[in-house]
Amino acid sequence: MIALDQRGHGESEKPTFGYKIARLAKDVRDLLAALDLRDVALLGHSMGCSVIWSYWELFGPDRLAKLVLVDEPPFLTANPAWSPAELEAAGAIFTPESAVATCNALAGPDGEATTRGFIGGMVTAAIDPDVKEWIIQRNLRMARQDAATLLYNHCGQDWRDVIPRITIPTLVIGGRVSLVPWQSQVWVHEQIAGSQLAIFEEAEGGQHFMFIENPAKFNQVVADFLG
Repeated sequence: MIALDQRGHGESEKPTFGYKIARLAKDVRDLLAALDLRDVALLGHSMGCSVIWSYWELFGPDRLAKLVLVDEPPFLTANPAWSPAELEAAGAIFTPESAVATCNALAGPDGEATTRGFIGGMVTAAIDPDVKEWIIQRNLRMARQDAATLLYNHCGQDWRDVIPRITIPTLVIGGRVSLVPWQSQVWVHEQIAGSQLAIFEEAEGGQHFMFIENPAKFNQVVADFLG
């Protein structure tokens, strides 16, 4: 298993450029090519799903065998002209105005406080406060300006025409009380022929970080899918 720290994240280098979903997708392909990895099962959480969808749009199934998509809506930002059905399918969590406001807040002097508030909406009330703080501190390893730049690009990506073109075995995982509406995860599942769906209930840690709040079930679901 390989855990990738994307540019600007974790222990990776912190360049001043490249904070776009398509660049991150190319970084993933560069890694797979450099290590000559094939038949890869690729797992993405949150924005990581967008990176996978961008990879698929750019490179198709090259070097991939299976996908695990964890709790990401097909389009983060709502269009005021959408019908209720379109809004439910997209699972948008921002309006155009709130997306801009959030990115500006991340990049500004209140960037850490904005991050803390954002992460606070991604966990259940049952989470250990120390674990929640650990998640926040991992997030803060990325410069807030770079995080804002990446989020702004992320908010403009519409994957609803890409997702139905996925043709390899896929597992979709969501949380019943996640900030990402669970109905959007059902939509993603329904667009990918033969895909599997797992929705974690609230008592199972069914928020955005269900793999941290309920690692035993999460690992079992993924292991069963990977075989």
